[in-house]
Amino acid sequence: MLAFALDITQNKPANSKESEDDELKQYMDYQRKLNHERLVHHSLDYSKNQLQENIDSSDSEKLSQFLQNFFAVSHQFADGETLMLMLRKLMNSQNSTNNWYRMNSFYHSVVFESMQQFVGVYNQMLVESPEKAKDLGASEGVEVDFEDWAYLYFPDMDFHIGKSLSYTHYPFAKRNKAIEEKWQEKIKEGKSKAEALKLIQDDYEIDDTSVKLLLGQKVTPPDLELLYTSVENPIYEALTEVEDGRWGVMDGESLLDHSYYMGSHLKVWEWRKREEVEKETEMVINEMSKSSNKK
Repeated sequence: MLAFALDITQNKPANSKESEDDELKQYMDYQRKLNHERLVHHSLDYSKNQLQENIDSSDSEKLSQFLQNFFAVSHQFADGETLMLMLRKLMNSQNSTNNWYRMNSFYHSVVFESMQQFVGVYNQMLVESPEKAKDLGASEGVEVDFEDWAYLYFPDMDFHIGKSLSYTHYPFAKRNKAIEEKWQEKIKEGKSKAEALKLIQDDYEIDDTSVKLLLGQKVTPPDLELLYTSVENPIYEALTEVEDGRWGVMDGESLLDHSYYMGSHLKVWEWRKREEVEKETEMVINEMSKSSNKK
């Protein structure tokens, strides 16, 4: 099984504060309607099939265009054959029930873009072919909020530093912007890109594969290895331990509780903005209707 920031085998999460907060409960109800294992599986399978179809076309221009559009970041460090190898490794790891497989930034990029593409297709399928979507079992009939999923399940988005996320992804966007600004600051002082990144690497805890990716280096055979540990190893145990108010976590709250709590705040902000837009649109339509009736 692929190891994300949160355990993708847990589909019925609960938050200790949701009984006190209606909006948090609404958010957690949404979370309980997702099947993360199926979502990841179908995302990787969809990407692999799309890539295979374009490779089999024997049209190099078509393949090149597909890679640029589908794998906007990943195609910069891997060609079609390498991406296919990575997707196969990811699928094999996802289907393993004995081990947790840890991904590096190269793999995070491939998974992120695969899921981004599939979620768009899946959400459209929910509207146009609900029975077909139901058979996939990725959710209980609800659209998947990819931005929210990425916030919860990716440890960072360092692979996107210097590039637009196309989404808010506020916690990650804030970190990426800070790293990019500090990096550029060092470059302006006369350092090379590599030297400048090396100077700030420890401050921001940027791992070595992220450094390679950010410097435009191609993925190498050692980068394709997925480190693993037995599923018996409690790699997510620390997330459920109740904290004592450190690191911005409230007393009696676990890191997992805090992750969902912060996620709900970002989601509620989105809901409220949508309600504001809908309300404003309704007002405009009403005014237009009134004007039309006066004619």
